[in-house]
Amino acid sequence: MSLLNQKTINKKITISGTGLHSGKNVNLKILPSKENTGIVFLRSDLVKDNVVIPHFNNVSDTTLCTTIQNSSGVKVSTIEHLMAAFYGLGIDNALVELDAQEVPILDGSAKEWIEILLQSGISTSNAPIKIIKINKNIKVDLGDKFIEIKKSKVSLDIDFEIKYPGCIIGIQRNKLNILNDDLSKIYESRTFCKYEDIDNLKKSGFAKGGSLDNAIVVKQNEILNKEGLRNDKEFVNHKILDCMGDLYLSGYKIIGSIICSQGGHSLTHKLLCEIFADKSNFSIIELKGKNLPHTIVDYYHLKSIA
Repeated sequence: MSLLNQKTINKKITISGTGLHSGKNVNLKILPSKENTGIVFLRSDLVKDNVVIPHFNNVSDTTLCTTIQNSSGVKVSTIEHLMAAFYGLGIDNALVELDAQEVPILDGSAKEWIEILLQSGISTSNAPIKIIKINKNIKVDLGDKFIEIKKSKVSLDIDFEIKYPGCIIGIQRNKLNILNDDLSKIYESRTFCKYEDIDNLKKSGFAKGGSLDNAIVVKQNEILNKEGLRNDKEFVNHKILDCMGDLYLSGYKIIGSIICSQGGHSLTHKLLCEIFADKSNFSIIELKGKNLPHTIVDYYHLKSIA
């Protein structure tokens, strides 16, 4: 299967689940889509103005999840895990229909999304993919937190660090090459929270559907989930998962090197806004070729289209 051609799923996927923050049940379908249509969300519970495009310009909120909104105020929230699954599997085009605002949280990771997408099968078109090549180093600081992207010729690297002093999470760091490395531990890593934050989250209207079935809950030096962690860096790996999903709101895959300390949805969104504020920061490239080995830019003829 050529990695240089646009892909969609082979057949319709239907799944139901609970929204992490709303607590509401949602029925969701993923349907195959034509080349060059991208990822599109459609609110099937609404009659008109119900299409919402996952793009950084449409992000309306980044509090504890990524929420997108169209010009009529119609929203879709908690899209990051599904978007990360699309990114990781190289799915360029799909229609996502849901009958509520929030994408179901499933088990709190992207593991189930990956499984059902693979079960559907992936179809490759004749249309070439496009990528975003970073031309300049860009950094966004927010106090002691920061996210930076540097030029890269080969792939997307994510080097992520988290700091949670005073509890079992502590300081964790991991670095991955998104094209070449095994991402199974990233996909299986669940969202997490501190036990002492739960009441305030619910009072603020969040985590109404949260449970030990869809989140890791940490109480000081104890993990309350009976099964424990799925991997030894599950906390930082989940942040990498979120970052992947949020980066896909650029519209195409990004070729660059990300370094982030204590970031999240807000910082990643701010980085995308900084990148695309100046056309000299990036190039949109159409790739020509038959197969993609371990690198992208060095092995194939590049045709700049922007």
